Parts: sequence; structure tokens; C-alpha cells
Amino acid sequence: MPISPSKKQGRKFLNPIPTGEVKPGDIIPMIKAYASNKNEVVPKKTLGPFKTDLSSYQTPPKNGLRITWVGHSSLLIEIDGHTILTDPVWSQRVSMTQLMGPKRFFNPPIKLSELPHLDAIIISHDHYDHLDKATIEFFKGTTIPFFCSLGVGRHLERFGIIRNYITELDWGDSVMIDHDMVVTATPSRHFSGRGIFGRNETLWSSFVIKGSQHNIFFGADSGYFPGFKDIGETFGPFDLAILEIGAYGEYWPDIHMGPDHASNAFLDLKGKLMMPIHWGTFNLALHNWFDPIERLENYAKQKNIELFVPEPGKPTEVNGPYNSDWWKGYLS
Repeated sequence: MPISPSKKQGRKFLNPIPTGEVKPGDIIPMIKAYASNKNEVVPKKTLGPFKTDLSSYQTPPKNGLRITWVGHSSLLIEIDGHTILTDPVWSQRVSMTQLMGPKRFFNPPIKLSELPHLDAIIISHDHYDHLDKATIEFFKGTTIPFFCSLGVGRHLERFGIIRNYITELDWGDSVMIDHDMVVTATPSRHFSGRGIFGRNETLWSSFVIKGSQHNIFFGADSGYFPGFKDIGETFGPFDLAILEIGAYGEYWPDIHMGPDHASNAFLDLKGKLMMPIHWGTFNLALHNWFDPIERLENYAKQKNIELFVPEPGKPTEVNGPYNSDWWKGYLS
């Protein structure tokens, strides 16, 4: 089944299916909910420090696939001889200013200057927790290709990336890395914008990364929608499906899945292993910081899903089910 391209209404991109947003009438109840919230949204025990063993990158992964979870949606993906960085965010806060806003729970386990050679950087959409100005500015003057959703290129240019190294993709568009890897943008159910103005004027996407031996799905941010089945039918099965499980809430049920819907999306995608992301790094919702992964463990047992959960910063080969249980040592 071919993937349909995105649609717009005027200047604004539309979701694959009707999607609710936070309504003006929700603002006061939301403020009250945040003010009265008793959950452990920020870890009581400081997480980490985590430190990446840089010597790991001197030897390619034996089976061709290795993942380093930097945190949130930032991943260093070594796949079939190529290295891809997704949604790199190294700043302390995901906000329009470093003076306020959600602050990271642990420092990045690897410095930007320590990263191995990169063949591409993928930017899924323009939210601050996925597109970080200071991090992008580090790559000014490099020749690393950037693959991003429609409209996001103008942010990258403003942050110093040369236009010739930016490829914007619509849903269904593909681009090659060398001669043996294809990256395809696929639909997601979310929204975009970096302030009061310009909401939904850039696109949001998920991505299929298909190498010579492995096929993986990077879900970035999305609420649940039937399109996961279409992606699974068209591009699956996937050796690894990387899906968001955190930052869900009752006031925005359509734009973040949570562990229940994420596990259903995994089944739709025809995945072999599920890697949870978008949790344990920033306080973006009202749930306990550890709830997403603890709940996912339960759903995985109920639905016979095999998980891949590496420790932050640890280059981990994808050889089968693996759960580091790294967070359990920080529970109260």
C-alpha cells in the first residue's frame, strides 16, 4: 500500500486523522492539575552519571546493528555500516530559553565532540525536545546530510546548516545513504511549532531506515492512529521498532501514545523488538518519571512483546530481547 503524502489546509499541515488539541477551556484545569500534582515527575535520586565507552565505536557491531540511547529521542544508530543520529538534543533544557523550562534528568553520556563519524542526522519535527538550536549549531560547517520533515529545513538553515546538506521529506519520500541504505519519511500523528505563531506550518514524521541487512522504524512523536498498520504492511516487518512511551496525559490524548497504545502500534508495525524512547530524560507530563517503562513492562508481558531497553549511553548490540533495568536502582 503506497503511503499518502501529507495534506495542508492553507499554511497548516493536517494530521492523518482528525486530532484534538488542548482547548482554551482546558488551560485552568491543567494549571490546577500541575499545581496539585504529587507524582514524582522529577527523580528524587539524581540519575547517572552515565558515560559512553568510546572504544566501542572502534569496532563495528558484529551483527550490523547497535544502538546508543543518548536520552529522550536522541539515538546513535549504527546500522549495516552506516551511523545515523536522530533528533539530537544536548542542551540542559528543552525550551525557548535555557533559563526555564523542562530540565534534563542526566547529562548526555557522550559529548558532541566525541561522536563517531556520522552519515546522516534525522530531524523528525521542530519541537524543542527534538530540534535543539545549540546542538544543531555544533554541526555548522560540516558536510553531514540532514534529513528532515517538510519546512524544518528553514530552522536548520537559520541555525547555520548549509542548504545543500538539507533534504526535506514529505510522507512517502525516500532518500539514499550511499548505495545501500534507504531512509523513508512516514506519517505520524502529532503537531509542530516553536512558539505562539507558526503552529503546524512545518511537518512531523516518523522514519523507516532500511539497510542491506536490517530494517528499523524510528517513530519519533505520535499519537496512535491506524496508519501504523499501513506502515507495517508497506515497510515491515521491522527488526527494531523505536517508539515513544512517555509525556502522555489526559489533556492531550491524541498526540502522545503512552505505553498501552505504543505497544499496540508495535504490533501493527510487525516489529520483532520494541525499543521505548521519549521517557526518563525530561519532565514533560504529570506522570511519575518511571511510569512509562514500568507500565510498558506489564503490557509487554500481556501482549507477548519482546523489549530492547539499553542503559543510557551504553552502545548495545541488537541481538535479541534485552532489558537493562537501569532505572530500577533509582526508584524510591
